[in-house]
Amino acid sequence: MIRIQRAAERYPGGDPAAGVETRHALSFGPYYDPDNLRFGGLLAVNEERLAPGAGFDEHPHSHTEIVTWVVEGELTHRDSAGHETVVRPGDLQHLSAAAGVRHVERNDGAAPLAFVQMWLAPRETGGDPSYDLVRELPGRYDLPAAGAVLSVHRPAAGERVALPAADAVYVHVVRGTVGLAGEELTAGDAARITAEAELTAVAAAPAELLVWEFRD
Repeated sequence: MIRIQRAAERYPGGDPAAGVETRHALSFGPYYDPDNLRFGGLLAVNEERLAPGAGFDEHPHSHTEIVTWVVEGELTHRDSAGHETVVRPGDLQHLSAAAGVRHVERNDGAAPLAFVQMWLAPRETGGDPSYDLVRELPGRYDLPAAGAVLSVHRPAAGERVALPAADAVYVHVVRGTVGLAGEELTAGDAARITAEAELTAVAAAPAELLVWEFRD
């Protein structure tokens, strides 16, 4: 089964007056839909846009694996475990909140910032928080704490991307245009795939895809 969610179908959020614009793929905060609570291990897939100087003040998380992919601009991250980093396009940031952590996310640069932030449910709760920053992710990131793997694909026009045959697969189009199962997906569109095998995405134009795979 394949469920397509268009960019325009995402729930709006954030605080535009403060320079924060958010689009939620799954139920989040006041945007509650009992039929759209999670997919696989994903609890949230948020597209975030922060104006220069805007951001999220210090706030807590627990029992969540938080993976961030910067699309453009630079994201400044600080957390209560002592990490302070700048995340750039092509980098992958993973904050494991474990029993509890607090962090700040800001756009301290002069250019707009856009990123995709994905929250996943851990298989086990508790423990100490941890942090990982992979510069220029080579294409694949294993996240055993959530029973998940994230793959990043950047096909040129005409290139094909074979999707994994997993229990659940989530495809997010960061940029460009791809064809999948007779549908055309553009930036911000996503596909939720279950009980399918040997699916292929074909780039109609240079594209960037985030592909999550989950196994029971």
